[in-house]
Amino acid sequence: MWGGFFLVIPLITVHFVDGLGWAAASVGLVLGLRQLTQQGLTVFGGAWADRLGPKPLILAGCLIRTLGFAWMAFAGSLPELLAASLLAGVGGGLFDAPKSAAITAVTPPEFRARMFSLISIAGNLGMVMGPLLGAWLIPLGFRRAALIASSAYIFALAVLAITLPHLRPTARVGDRALAGLGVALHDRAFRRFTFVLCGYFLLSTQLNVAVTLRAIELAGPGATGPLYGLSAGLAVALQYPLLRLAERHLRARVVLVAAVLSVAVSLGLMGLAVTFGQLLACVALYSLGTMLVYPMQQTLTARLAPEGLTGSYFGFSAISLGLGGAVGNVLGGLLTDAGRRLDFTLLPWLTLLAVGLFTALGLHWALRDLPAGGQPQPAAD
Repeated sequence: MWGGFFLVIPLITVHFVDGLGWAAASVGLVLGLRQLTQQGLTVFGGAWADRLGPKPLILAGCLIRTLGFAWMAFAGSLPELLAASLLAGVGGGLFDAPKSAAITAVTPPEFRARMFSLISIAGNLGMVMGPLLGAWLIPLGFRRAALIASSAYIFALAVLAITLPHLRPTARVGDRALAGLGVALHDRAFRRFTFVLCGYFLLSTQLNVAVTLRAIELAGPGATGPLYGLSAGLAVALQYPLLRLAERHLRARVVLVAAVLSVAVSLGLMGLAVTFGQLLACVALYSLGTMLVYPMQQTLTARLAPEGLTGSYFGFSAISLGLGGAVGNVLGGLLTDAGRRLDFTLLPWLTLLAVGLFTALGLHWALRDLPAGGQPQPAAD
């Protein structure tokens, strides 16, 4: 599934901006609204998983994303591309939080950080294969690439229908289907953590927009393969041992703040890169930060969630990725266009650096009550 996703997503920027001459901001808008749709629906998908179990939602999501990517292959205008991207976002919104809820349900608490790290490694393997295959398919056209990406979700649908157990709900809060979201919303510590992370996800989406456009400027359309390959390859090789090392020696708050600072500084340095090799060095630093944030965010979310409400908590946590990712996709394109227009190429990178520094400070504040063991003191409104 990750391979199919990262086969087509980088090529949207390459095909419509570099190939057809569309404004970077318009493609950024498409990517941003897709992410906002997916993460917005994920909020509800998680709550539905607490009621229905995750399997039916995961299978429905795979089918709908197949249709979205297939439609994207034939999109010839901005409204068509936008509609296809929104459909793909709906599919992702149905399987995202239920996937994390299923992992939580079958994994003992002491192994969850490692399991989420391994899941992330699997995703990064897809990130390696997808862009490399996409770069190879560029001469054959965007349509073939998008159809191949959609077929990955049909394959996933068949495999999961056979192998995924049906995990039935274990507990319910109230009679309303979305009551669990109300519990998450009134959990002050969790709410604070979720909204501060919007700033991080604004930065993390730049690999699809500002960083990709910069790589194309320096090395041409074929740069997407090495770019994503390096980022994902480092995560595959280093994420698990780096996480184990961090768990043994550092508090969660320190790790998260340091990881966000690494991402912020790397993006700032990208503005100074004048060769593709220098850009890849910055991407390596960027990857060291991003590979630590995901497993710790997921583990903390699972720890904070009351029994039977993991889907709702994972769904609510999607707000940070939805808002931050949507703003990041649009902002990345707007800043790139503005930097070119003003002949001030450092504009996007200095702005992203500032966002990252403020986010790191915000995380330090949001996690100030987090003790050494990683569990915040109970706090609710």
